[in-house]
Amino acid sequence: MVLSLSACQLLGNSSSVGVIAPGTLRPGLADDIGAREHPRVVATYGGVYEDAGAERAIAGVIGRLVEASDDPSQNYRITILNSPAVNAFALPGGYLYVTRGLLALANDVSEIAAVLAHEMAHVTSNHAIARQQRAEAKEFANKILSDVLQDSESTRQAMLSSQLSFARFSQTQELQADAVGVKTLAKSGYDPYAASRFLKAMADFSAYQSAQGSASDAPDFLSSHPTTPDRVNLAVRAARQFAAPGIGERDRQQYLSRIDGMLFGDDPLEGFVRGRDFLHKALGISFSVPRGYILENSSEAVLASDGEGTAMRFDGADVSNYDSLSDYMTSGWINGLLPETVRATTFNGLPGVTGAAITQGWSFRIAVVRIGRTGYRFIFASRQPDQSFEQGFHETVESFRQLSPTERARLKSLRLKVIATKSGDTARKLAIGMSGIEPSRRLEFFNILNGLDPRQPIKAGTYVKMVVD
Repeated sequence: MVLSLSACQLLGNSSSVGVIAPGTLRPGLADDIGAREHPRVVATYGGVYEDAGAERAIAGVIGRLVEASDDPSQNYRITILNSPAVNAFALPGGYLYVTRGLLALANDVSEIAAVLAHEMAHVTSNHAIARQQRAEAKEFANKILSDVLQDSESTRQAMLSSQLSFARFSQTQELQADAVGVKTLAKSGYDPYAASRFLKAMADFSAYQSAQGSASDAPDFLSSHPTTPDRVNLAVRAARQFAAPGIGERDRQQYLSRIDGMLFGDDPLEGFVRGRDFLHKALGISFSVPRGYILENSSEAVLASDGEGTAMRFDGADVSNYDSLSDYMTSGWINGLLPETVRATTFNGLPGVTGAAITQGWSFRIAVVRIGRTGYRFIFASRQPDQSFEQGFHETVESFRQLSPTERARLKSLRLKVIATKSGDTARKLAIGMSGIEPSRRLEFFNILNGLDPRQPIKAGTYVKMVVD
């Protein structure tokens, strides 16, 4: 059985971590689960991020929210995770998590308060325990169905009905936490409309990341979250029960001043994504993906996709026990390898090997480039390989190279820089001065990052975030 976190993979499915034994909500169970799962969550999300300003921004909010919450006696432990992903969630026992990526997207105190109030509502409502118990019941029901029903189609339809019921239960939890969070916001004196505002900001950021221009409004009944437009509308309606727009504390200047200088984007220990380029200062390597590909970095691998069915994975492996890269390629780590395709080659003066594989309806192109003991591996996959698939593979692998000492010295982390706008400043003018963002998308990103309406001019004295190196 898997313990599902009570929230908040933003616009997608909730994460799952850890294994717990079936059981009822006995005294101390929530605390035990939270304490056991906490180290795993921290490890999964890149460790703890320590930043005095960000910590003060959260500390200044949480006390007021606890006092205004449904259970002021509940204790909370808040952790800032060292992840660029925009995410927040809760574990039983009062363990709350926000990523530095989420802190970077927020634009005032009330938006952070909205996130924390939502997660606190999951804790006070025991949603993680309820979700676990419901999952156990669903699994048991599915087992009975599969054992009893002989008609495979009837079994499939019955299981689908069970899954739909569970998904709706999860959606109800999310909407309940939204409503409770808005009430807590208003009661504590913060802008109750911050919840709807930040939900929209997350949707805009997700659409930007997907490079598709807009988030899908189509309902997904097997998702653990209601669609974002529905949540935004319901959050607005909930806020109207407490106040008219413009009432409640927001304090943009205070919040932004506290996250000034915060790390933005990838942790330097895991390398940097700069548009279509991946660069790793410590390893001294770099490569680029073709136009149209979206890069995503993680602690395990670098991933990319072209949005049309081609996916790429880049990682490293110890190849010191192999006399040649061809021996490594044929050593059994690739399912469906076509031995006749294995070819030794070089890439920018570095020894390499390429090959192809076919398995379970997928076609793969693989390349390994060696530097010392490490083999850097590129794996491209597609169900419908065509000329663009081959071209993308070769273009990416052939771009792999070692960085010069000067390039490594110049490669710096991205950080947030908060400034007050001056008379004559425009979004376009300010966006040009940002780093680490593809030039053609800087204006769009600047407006999303700062929660600005692109149709409205920026007033002088407005505090805005810049991404700089």
